[in-house]
Amino acid sequence: MRLIQATLCKEQVKPLTEWLNSQELTFVLLPEEDDNYSHLIMIPVEDNQVEETLSKLKGLGSDREGYLVVSEVEAVVSDKIDFQREKAEKTGKKTEGRIAREELVSSARSLSRNSTNFALYTILSAVVATAGLLMNSASVVVGSMVIAPLIGPAMASSVGSVIKDDKLFTEGVKTQLTGLFTAILCSTIFAILMRSITAPQLDLMLLQQVAERVHSGLLSLSVALAAGVAGALSLTSGASAALVGVMIAVALIPPAATVGLGIAYLQPVIAFSSLTLVIVNLLSINLMALLTLWAKGYRPEKYYKKNQARGSTIKRGSFLIVMILILASFLSITTAQERQENILKQNLIEQTEQAGLNLIDYQASYEIDWLFRKTSEITLVIEQYEEGQLKFLKQYLRQSHPDLAVRIMVQPVKRIR
Repeated sequence: MRLIQATLCKEQVKPLTEWLNSQELTFVLLPEEDDNYSHLIMIPVEDNQVEETLSKLKGLGSDREGYLVVSEVEAVVSDKIDFQREKAEKTGKKTEGRIAREELVSSARSLSRNSTNFALYTILSAVVATAGLLMNSASVVVGSMVIAPLIGPAMASSVGSVIKDDKLFTEGVKTQLTGLFTAILCSTIFAILMRSITAPQLDLMLLQQVAERVHSGLLSLSVALAAGVAGALSLTSGASAALVGVMIAVALIPPAATVGLGIAYLQPVIAFSSLTLVIVNLLSINLMALLTLWAKGYRPEKYYKKNQARGSTIKRGSFLIVMILILASFLSITTAQERQENILKQNLIEQTEQAGLNLIDYQASYEIDWLFRKTSEITLVIEQYEEGQLKFLKQYLRQSHPDLAVRIMVQPVKRIR
């Protein structure tokens, strides 16, 4: 529930109160000492009634020289309000999960401000993410996502599109680009510093947290798509965006930090692959937020702007879809390679079992290129063997995978006496 407070002049009181009574809405009218605006009215309404009530107040001119305030109500103790709520539920007027257009715009603007705090949080999250990647620590990487402030700009640009607020859209786009550029730059500087101090010759692909962001597949795209929907839903429901912001940061901050590591260690393949992932995730988040807000029914208040908003939304949505499809083609290549790698792994496991050997572990090493990742070496760890079993396995490997380097390691069995 929301509480609308507005100042009214004498001429506005009668038409507004008549309209409120026709809508069976409860209100409180108080006299004011101001000469121009002589009354203050307070109207408790359900969430889905805010836009209609504000439109009526604006139509009377209450917003031009007076003021309108919408605040969230924690609790209301009143038989009249209970009756009003029950009637709204019976008539089907009560809906959940959608705040008013004005509240949406206000929330988007407050979240998208390119302030000093935004820059500091971005720098800190980038540094923590880079440290987590170098430490190969998933928990530290997750910690960097908690403080990343990237949900606001993505939502602001989408809100600006659906309500035809070009200033808000431009501000959101600029803040997103500034934030990601800041994250990559700070990650690069921090990684160069750490390289000179601790690990000058580190092989980044040996770090699992880094390898996960290089040549990522289509599953990474699904995370970004879901994050965009979740971000828009949290904004339209008036819920806290902090937890959903973590999900959006998952798709952006670790890959951006990986780009910085690739630049710092002069590994352009890692930097290029991670940058592709950052861009496609950013576009996917914006696309799904845009579609979710449009599906929620947010439009400009003024009629003549609705067609303009529809046109700009279609153009921007089409641009995002085309760019995502182009960049997703790189991810699909990796997904196809992962499928082949899984088939190879399953075949080797089956052949090892057919040879009567007890397979303990399977390890794979890869060679990476700009667009491709190729399995270069396989290590099979077995428990114990007989000569005939091992001979059978080696013969199969020579015939089926002649170009693949396969190592077989034997782990001795520990017997308890």
